[in-house]
Amino acid sequence: MASSSMSSSRTSESSWTSRQNKLFEEALARYDEATPDRWQKVAEAVGDKSTEEVKRHYELLIKDINRIESGRVP
Repeated sequence: MASSSMSSSRTSESSWTSRQNKLFEEALARYDEATPDRWQKVAEAVGDKSTEEVKRHYELLIKDINRIESGRVP
């Protein structure tokens, strides 16, 4: 079951281009957690993604980081 959820995560992740990921990372650095309307600003910086899409992308990023830090990903 976990592998099917990983597959669906990876499928949705593949819809982000390397350019969009770079813009996303730059926007996260620019707009910290205290920024009003942070996700709207991040979405605007990325361009072709909605506020919900950037929030979901961030959640997946945090999950990946947690898996790496816990040693579950080599």
